[in-house]
Amino acid sequence: MRTSGVRFSIAGHAAWAPGLTTDDDWALWAQAPYAIGPGADPAVRQMPAMLRRRAGLLGKMALEVAYQCLDGRSDVPTVFCSRHGETARAVELLADLAHGEPLSPTAFSMAVHNASAGLFSIARADRANHIALAAGTATIEHAVIEACGLLADGAPMVLLVACDCPLPPLFAAFDDSHEQPHAWAWLMVPAGGDGDSDSDNTTLALHWAPDAAGVDEAPGSDRPGGLEVLRFYASGASALERVAARRRWRWSRDA
Repeated sequence: MRTSGVRFSIAGHAAWAPGLTTDDDWALWAQAPYAIGPGADPAVRQMPAMLRRRAGLLGKMALEVAYQCLDGRSDVPTVFCSRHGETARAVELLADLAHGEPLSPTAFSMAVHNASAGLFSIARADRANHIALAAGTATIEHAVIEACGLLADGAPMVLLVACDCPLPPLFAAFDDSHEQPHAWAWLMVPAGGDGDSDSDNTTLALHWAPDAAGVDEAPGSDRPGGLEVLRFYASGASALERVAARRRWRWSRDA
């Protein structure tokens, strides 16, 4: 695997947000993006209710797309990524501490960054490797690099799950990307690999270099990185360039 770029193919995908549940929904959104607002939680019907009830909106969105994308496959390593994770749940726990109230063990266990990945593996009795990752404004890019590292180490396919939710009002002053509720998943295979007969046959490349200006984010960037990358994929665009974490990231689609 090169140190300045990676290539991979997508053998399957899924995406979910309030009001956006089908490929057609996302294709229309990609042509004219709008702010995604709150709505009903996904059903996550494939997960036993006892486990499903532990998850909040963020976890349920991640689990919904993970189940859809993996489609019954097992022993597939997973990379779950979220810039902010369960921030709302963490704030509630800290407020309880400040008021001297006892903490809910369930809420505490579900506030950690790998909670959704853990629920997913428990529900499916699947011991495949899973990783939970956060890397600031370049979370998506670093998650893809991590997944490609697993492919380079010999994994035939890797499930990538990306999700995020709006920050709690307490952090409104720090919200630099107008975060919106969404989750999406890619079943990644080595570039040019079919994965299986249902492969999307889409090959993407990601290259990066230091940004000459040394900025953390390109001026005017107000859409979350996860949604920017999802729009690039869903719209069929040939390329996307983002500046994040003092690097210039260039996504491209192989012809």
